[in-house]
Amino acid sequence: MYQLFKPSLHAQRHDFVVDFVRRNKPKKVVDLGCGECGLLGRLRFNHQIALLIGVDLNGAKLRKKMHGLAPLSADYLQPTFDQLCVQLYQGSVTQKDARFRGFDLVTSIELIEHLRLDDLEPFTNVVFGYMVPQTVIISTPNSEFNPLFPGLSGFRHSDHKFEWTRMEFQSWALNVCSEFGYMVEFTGVGQAPPGQEQRIGFCTQIGVFHRLMVDRVGPMFGDNAENNYPYTLVYSVTYPSLCDDNILRRILVSELLFCAEKLKKEWLEKLTDKLEEVNAVEKDETGGECGEIFWSNCQEPQCHNLHRHVSVALQLLCTCCPKLRELSRSLSNLRRLIVDDPQIKMNRERSAVILCCLEQGDEEPNDLTDSGYAERSHVEEENWEITC
Repeated sequence: MYQLFKPSLHAQRHDFVVDFVRRNKPKKVVDLGCGECGLLGRLRFNHQIALLIGVDLNGAKLRKKMHGLAPLSADYLQPTFDQLCVQLYQGSVTQKDARFRGFDLVTSIELIEHLRLDDLEPFTNVVFGYMVPQTVIISTPNSEFNPLFPGLSGFRHSDHKFEWTRMEFQSWALNVCSEFGYMVEFTGVGQAPPGQEQRIGFCTQIGVFHRLMVDRVGPMFGDNAENNYPYTLVYSVTYPSLCDDNILRRILVSELLFCAEKLKKEWLEKLTDKLEEVNAVEKDETGGECGEIFWSNCQEPQCHNLHRHVSVALQLLCTCCPKLRELSRSLSNLRRLIVDDPQIKMNRERSAVILCCLEQGDEEPNDLTDSGYAERSHVEEENWEITC
């Protein structure tokens, strides 16, 4: 195939689908004839998609390309509340599989021209009469464009069984709409040279089929294939999501400890500045040195020989740390997720996190004495429910 376009015609076809997905936000998408899985590899980054499936007859090709659809390191390090499952199936697009009914979008990019003419009718029945998606995007070569390719004789690819003119493609598409209750928009990618757009049209012609929400008579469900599953699952992966409590807990605990340590450090720095002023006054008055400092019950700093701890209220953490507030969704949910985590120490009321202020090498005390930071920072509990 000659390179006449920049970006390539292959890339323009994928761009068309990706742009459609961004604008229309389908949640369940299946690509028929996914081949090298290039389109799936791009669609997985559209966060509105929850289920992304590829189907191809060539199982060996799917197994070769499937690992390119695995989650990236960033998906594990910074998971979101978005949920995505990617699956690959080996199967023929002329067979009906009950798992593929009711999708939001079905794509068939440069596929139908590889089908034998006697397979075209079963394909049409499967996609429009059995799967019944809300939208179908079908692309195929426009044979009227072929004379512009230098030295090309016959079809563009040795495996093509036919290549339609614009009129042939539109005639087939309108018959599909009439029989199965769809409407179609005709467009394409790969612009013709200036002045030849009307005469030749796009290099790749595209039909975007939209299902009509009207009653109709047709072969949609009358085939007794409810429990038919001829496709073979080759690959399946679920991307990490914060809707998984185990993943959410790991991220939440890390963020909470970071925020709590930051608040503790800020509070201790302020208190240390105040203590230096007090110690300076006491030294002037008594001529002696003050012992180890301990804070309790929000009183003024006092001299004690006890170990030090700081308690930080959960409510304060959520107020001061927007990311923690977003992750936790509610104060009660935050408490539920962290209460049994071994990295977290909490007060008896489970309303605050206890942090140790010991220097490295000091022994851990048996009792946890509250600094009062939790009480000092108390505000009325509230919820921020955010569903997955």
